[in-house]
Amino acid sequence: MAISRTKKIDTAYLYVLPAVIGCLVFTIYPVVYVMYLSTLSWDLISPDKTFVGLDNYKRLLTSPEFQQVLINSATYMLVMVTVSISIALVLAVWLNKRTKLHNFVQTSIFTPHIISLVSVAMLWMWIMDPEYGLLNYILGWLGIPGLQWIDNPDTALLSVIIVGIWKVIGYNVLILIAGLQSIPSYIYESAKLDKANRVTTFFKITIPLLSPTLFFLLIVNITSSFQVFDSVRVMTQGGPVNSTNVLVHWIYQTGFEFYRIGEAATGSVLLFIIVALATFANFKLLASKIHYQ
Repeated sequence: MAISRTKKIDTAYLYVLPAVIGCLVFTIYPVVYVMYLSTLSWDLISPDKTFVGLDNYKRLLTSPEFQQVLINSATYMLVMVTVSISIALVLAVWLNKRTKLHNFVQTSIFTPHIISLVSVAMLWMWIMDPEYGLLNYILGWLGIPGLQWIDNPDTALLSVIIVGIWKVIGYNVLILIAGLQSIPSYIYESAKLDKANRVTTFFKITIPLLSPTLFFLLIVNITSSFQVFDSVRVMTQGGPVNSTNVLVHWIYQTGFEFYRIGEAATGSVLLFIIVALATFANFKLLASKIHYQ
């Protein structure tokens, strides 16, 4: 019996081994190596590597340019998450009906999510073109002066945020509709018997029972917002005047355009820390307030 049990344990370890090796090679090792690179001063062109300890971290955190990158990233994340989830919630409540019109709208809203972000960014560059773009044409028709959407530092980040919201909102709507459809109908029937109005029902029943879905979307949207790259790269390349440069794009520029690998690795570690802290804070502050059926 003991030998048979030992064989079963050994077999179990063999099944798990490929996943463990994959995790070590593709996750643990890269993270550790990036942390090591962040302690070096290394120009990719030169083979010389100088150990500088935490100097890269001190330099970046006191750099006005990098501070602006952090502000851009935080602004993008806050606006993107707040607006996309809020609009998606309103649309999901409206679309939570089984009619041909609502099914068609659901499909239409989700379509941008399955399109490449590069294609989406190029489409919006045309829409926001100051001379021939559809957006300025509509503003002109309303008697409002057109804007230099992408070329103006005051509106460039907003332009990138609009693209991000348009891309992700269909996914958020789909997830929220799934959450709404999982709420038992008898709960709403009980609320009607108690003569609860729509507003009371929404805030006292729908939102609490939808809180696990909203919490999931919050974590996913925060993480993806901090990882935005494609739209910034295609539309603005971080400009004008560093007004749209976000963390992942800054890391790419620093590492593969300016060849400062040590600083790029430091930025990657800081990005990892920021996302980890944001996720931990959400679990710490909100996990106890989630209502499960």
